[in-house]
Amino acid sequence: MPTFTKIVSRVCFGLTAAAFVAAQPAQAQSADTTFFLTSTGIGNGGNLGGLAGADNYCQTLAQAAGANASGVKTWRAYLSTQPADGKPAVNARDRIGKGPWQNSKGVVIAKDVAELHGANNLTKQTALSEKGDVINGRGDKPNRHDVLTGSQPDGTAFPAGDDRTCKNWTSSTQGSAMMGHSDRLGLREDDASKSWNSSHPSRGPDGGCSQADLRSTGGDGLLYCFAAN
Repeated sequence: MPTFTKIVSRVCFGLTAAAFVAAQPAQAQSADTTFFLTSTGIGNGGNLGGLAGADNYCQTLAQAAGANASGVKTWRAYLSTQPADGKPAVNARDRIGKGPWQNSKGVVIAKDVAELHGANNLTKQTALSEKGDVINGRGDKPNRHDVLTGSQPDGTAFPAGDDRTCKNWTSSTQGSAMMGHSDRLGLREDDASKSWNSSHPSRGPDGGCSQADLRSTGGDGLLYCFAAN
């Protein structure tokens, strides 16, 4: 028969082990994750700190969620910029690597850049956040399906002229940003409403690029993040 001292010792060991497990950080993402939709926006409307700020945000979220456990992935935000101040345009499709890309559940979104901009597998159910969650879409409250991209349907940048990137991701007041629908749903049954990356430009009473403007049409300043290597 075990002595009272041994029983107490076993109970204490069990409680200590349980506490240790509970204290470990949640790893929502698999180390094999190479795509996610941010659970929240940066919070400053269309001012993301340029491409560098957006990329850093993707990198930070991936690291915190365990999707960069090896520390060797380079995460990029799916964003284009327009030509301005003597600098050429940057195409979102050219900065996210070659693929394939998969979410935290191992579901492949697209095998390469061509498929991503063609018959891809990006839907409300597969465009999971860095935490592995489904993001609210049309019909949910609040609707958060508008995702910042600044891109045309083929993943290329818009020409100079009408702002489609909130001044290349530096404005939280005046301007406009092209956005896609992460749930592939809109007000109509046309291609734009179903587009994941080029559905409609932002607009609103603050000038088009504030956080309130983004929320007014069903967004929250969310970003698509891809592992580029």
